[in-house]
Amino acid sequence: MPLVRILVDGYSLLHNWPELAPGQPRHSERARDELIHLLTQYHDVTGEPITIFFDGAGAPAFVPKHDSSRNVEILFSRAGQTADEMIERAAHRFQSYGEVLVVTDDTAERDTVGGMGGSVCSCANFIRMIESAFTELQDELRNINRAERNRFKGRQ
Repeated sequence: MPLVRILVDGYSLLHNWPELAPGQPRHSERARDELIHLLTQYHDVTGEPITIFFDGAGAPAFVPKHDSSRNVEILFSRAGQTADEMIERAAHRFQSYGEVLVVTDDTAERDTVGGMGGSVCSCANFIRMIESAFTELQDELRNINRAERNRFKGRQ
C-alpha cells in the first residue's frame, strides 16, 4: 500500500532536534514555526502529506492557530486530550486508505500504532530521512544547473 500520510508528534520531534531553532525553548512558538516550515519544505520535496500534532491543552490562549492545508496540516489538542490520542485515532482512521507513518519517540505511542499495523519511525531516523531528501534535491538541482550551463555554453 502507498504511504497516505505522515503523522508527526511535533514536540517529540522538536525535543530530538536541538539544531532546529537553537537556543529557543522546545515548546516555543518560534521552535514550532521552524518545524512547520521545515516539514512544509519536506512535503514540497517528497509530495507526502503530513499532519503535525502538538499538545495544546497547556498552551496559552493567544497561541496562534497555524494555517493548515490538505498537504500540511497542523493540529493542537484540546483540554482533556493529548496529541498522542489524536495520533492514534488518525492512524486508525487512515488505515483503510493505505500505510501511515507515525513519527515519535514515545515508546507507548509507537507500540500502540505498531499494534494497529501502522508504521512507526523514530525521530532520529525521520530527521535523517529529511536531511537525505534535501541532499538528494540539492544534488539534482546541481546536476540540472550543470547541464543548463553546458547547454548555454554550447550556444555561444
